[in-house]
Amino acid sequence: MAVPYFRLDLDESEIEAVVKVLRSGWLTTGPECAAFEREFAEAMGGGVHAIAVNSNTSGMHLALEAAGIGPGDEVIVPDLTFTATAEVARYLGAEVVFADVLPDTLCIDPQEVVRSITPRTKAIVPVHFGGLGANLEELQAIAAQHGLVIIEDAAHSFPATAGGKTIGRHGTFATVFSFYANKTITTGEGGMIVTADDSVAQRCRTMRLHGIDRDAFRRFQGDSAGWRYDIVAPGFKYNLTDIAAALGRTQLARALDMRARRAESAAAYRKGLAGLPIELPPDAADGDMHAWHLFPIRLTLDAPIKRQDLETALNTAGIGYSVHYTPLHRMSYWHGRYGLGDNRFPVATSYFERCLSLPLFSAMRPDEVEEVITVIRNAFS
Repeated sequence: MAVPYFRLDLDESEIEAVVKVLRSGWLTTGPECAAFEREFAEAMGGGVHAIAVNSNTSGMHLALEAAGIGPGDEVIVPDLTFTATAEVARYLGAEVVFADVLPDTLCIDPQEVVRSITPRTKAIVPVHFGGLGANLEELQAIAAQHGLVIIEDAAHSFPATAGGKTIGRHGTFATVFSFYANKTITTGEGGMIVTADDSVAQRCRTMRLHGIDRDAFRRFQGDSAGWRYDIVAPGFKYNLTDIAAALGRTQLARALDMRARRAESAAAYRKGLAGLPIELPPDAADGDMHAWHLFPIRLTLDAPIKRQDLETALNTAGIGYSVHYTPLHRMSYWHGRYGLGDNRFPVATSYFERCLSLPLFSAMRPDEVEEVITVIRNAFS
């Protein structure tokens, strides 16, 4: 039985919501986007701003811009992440400083962060890897001591909690979520900036749409000011459409149910793969919640097979998989710019050479999970 790496989890409510927008005559940023922002802020527990954007990448860019990051500054980023986490600093002319990750959670190592700080450091960008919360308490203490801002890359982590708090409610400068097609909830393409700081929220709202000082929707809906607006900064084109927001609202309403089904599949994996020479991803600490966006496994150092053998078995059986991630120091651009070697990142490098991400999505059936388990167990027999 073939098993895809990912399959969309959509029902009629999502389809009807999108069709309703298509029939409304208003497709771009408007009432659906405003409602999505309100509902997402409520899902965070209230007391925060939620600013919808067209991707996590654009949201990260806006957050770093709002923090005043620019040429001559340094931003500390984990080596084990997707390139977007790092590239947004380069958009602004800042330099990226890569830090190794912790061997268990694969989130940024706070002690490596400390060793990476220089007089030019302005920000730390932790990633909640795979949906498991990073150690924000320790990172916040480091940031406070050195006068740094924290901008969380939460692309993997809705609706997770860490340290007893919803990710997005830890009081950092900003937290940015992703709604890409294979994320825990989707708008096709999209993201959300969450912050409790009024000035940060206002800056992000202004800069996401050309630096216009007024809400775009109101300008075309009988606002007494009519067509009048001002450009207060050279902004970007990062707004989310109402089509995407309508999809996001329905996905948001089902988010906890979809997360529960991913957690059930993760638990089945953990039980079915127990006893093999495989290191399994840890669950969240007691009282916290893992988003289970990814299920990354890694062969033990003494495993009798190599990753290539496991890939062959999965390919033969028609089972999808991926690798998250090739460490950024091995990517041509980052290696060429900074000339970093494996010796600087022993944890990320060792993990990469032995890892695979197994299929994990809310529409996954129990028999599909069992098929993946069977193929992997047979690969070791």
